[in-house]
Amino acid sequence: MNEKDQCYHKAVQILEHCVQPIGFHASGLPGGYQALWARDSMIATLGAVFIQDSFKQTIKKSFITLAQNQSKLGQIPNCVGDFNFDRQSKITFNTIDSNLWYLVGHKIYEKKFNDRSLAKKYASSIHRALLWLAYQDPNEDLLLAQQPTMDWQDAFPHKYGHTIYALALYYAVLKLYGKKSLALRIQKIINGNYYHSLYNAQKGYYYPWIWKNHDGIREQSEWFDTFGNLLAIIMGLATEKISQHIVSYIQKHQIDKPYPCKSLYPPIRKQDQEWQPYFTKCSAKTPYQYLNAGIWPVLGGFYVAALVKIKKFHEAEKQLEKLSQANKLGKKKEWEFNEWLDGKRGIPKGTPYQGWSAASYIFAHACVKQKKVPFF
Repeated sequence: MNEKDQCYHKAVQILEHCVQPIGFHASGLPGGYQALWARDSMIATLGAVFIQDSFKQTIKKSFITLAQNQSKLGQIPNCVGDFNFDRQSKITFNTIDSNLWYLVGHKIYEKKFNDRSLAKKYASSIHRALLWLAYQDPNEDLLLAQQPTMDWQDAFPHKYGHTIYALALYYAVLKLYGKKSLALRIQKIINGNYYHSLYNAQKGYYYPWIWKNHDGIREQSEWFDTFGNLLAIIMGLATEKISQHIVSYIQKHQIDKPYPCKSLYPPIRKQDQEWQPYFTKCSAKTPYQYLNAGIWPVLGGFYVAALVKIKKFHEAEKQLEKLSQANKLGKKKEWEFNEWLDGKRGIPKGTPYQGWSAASYIFAHACVKQKKVPFF
């Protein structure tokens, strides 16, 4: 068995360890993130659906847990579980992507299993989740807006307003739920030459976030958001030309080395204008650590999928092999599927046995095998 296939089987074992009565925990085995996060469980679903019916019941339980704990206004919880004792609550919110991933997850389940029973049972929950998103539009320009640290980058860096990460997911949601005219309108804005467009043709990628324009000076940052740009390719928000430019930027600046992929580029330092005082309390305060250009294997899976999307099949094979090598690393033993690695040296860091690291590998493996990106 070659290393890529060995990694696939190990990834399935990791997901098995993440199975709990309420659905997919973010990490398997003691010492991990022993709670259900919306984004983690839905990304776990993205991989788990390829293991025939083995995880079907766990996927269902993840949806049920999230739906049962949905807020009255329609917000899907960020996390359900006892992980954060200091917050004195088993249910936390304050994210924008929990709704987005929940809605994407429902369609993945429906398409893969040809099963609309969940969609029918939770039609009200799905409707309220969509409505909640529609209200996240204070500028009345059809583009989602968010507060700082309201997505997977929940501690670092500081971004707000219109973000490419949330908008790429929103574009996918609109297409998946038959709102194609609105999706196309948003695509035109984001890719165009408007005051609230996010694509920068000179740099060859999407800005991580933008907000108000003050007499020609716009609130924005220019660091490269890896996840947001990869999702733009995978979900079809980026045109073929833009997609090629994004991948070229990743390769030119070695964002996929030593393993795929660093979370952002370049790392943010204390002297940079993006720096916030509270960053000193965060693990990302040091360049190439954690969310500050650390390597996240979960992003590596989406990178492979993005390469398949633009038909770079040979490169996708190479990156899948590198990703298998990253997942094989461990602080105590092989095949730990760590949360993140040192961005320069590739040394495993963070929590081991990450469900989304395993699931994104399974998803990437399926993309390479099928030579297409399923669902999107």
